[in-house]
Amino acid sequence: MAKLKLGPLADDKPVKVTVELPASLHRDLVVYAEILARNAGEVAPYDPAKLIVPMLQQFMATDKGFSRAKRSSE
Repeated sequence: MAKLKLGPLADDKPVKVTVELPASLHRDLVVYAEILARNAGEVAPYDPAKLIVPMLQQFMATDKGFSRAKRSSE
């Protein structure tokens, strides 16, 4: 089983976001969604679009510069 930064996706109410992605990034999201679903024991892959929010949350939570700037602006 691959060690991924994301864990199982929460079953939250979806929020509609429109974003244009490079094709190569979309292909990587599709592969990531397949691996994540397989690691979670799911039969069908996750929707790659649902990975965007948790990935951004993980990125921002681990960005020390952002954390410092956010604390200093509060």
